[in-house]
Amino acid sequence: MSITFNAATSAYGQAQKLISNTGNVGADIKPADESKVGFADMVAQNVQGVVELGQVSDQASLDLVNGNANIVDVVTAIAETEIAIESMVTIRDRVIKAYEEIMRMPI
Repeated sequence: MSITFNAATSAYGQAQKLISNTGNVGADIKPADESKVGFADMVAQNVQGVVELGQVSDQASLDLVNGNANIVDVVTAIAETEIAIESMVTIRDRVIKAYEEIMRMPI
C-alpha cells in the first residue's frame, strides 16, 4: 500500500508542478475581453480541481487509517475523485480526436 500511496503522492506533486509552471504561460497576453477565459486557463483550472479532489480523498484516507473519519465519507471522496479523473481523460481523448480529425482535413 505504501508503494501505491507514494506513487499517488508523486503524481499529485508532478501535476502541481505542471500547473504552477503553466500558470505563467501567456501571462503577458491579455484577452481583448477580460470576461473571456482562454482554453489553457480552463484546462489548468480543471486540472487544479482534480488535484485538489485527489488531495481531499488522500486526506480522508489518512484520517480513516488514523480512526478520525467515516468510511462513507472516504468512499464518497474517492468516488468524486475517480469521476473527475475519468471526466478529464474523456475530455482529453475528445480533444485529441478532434485534433486528429482536423489534421485529416484536406487543405
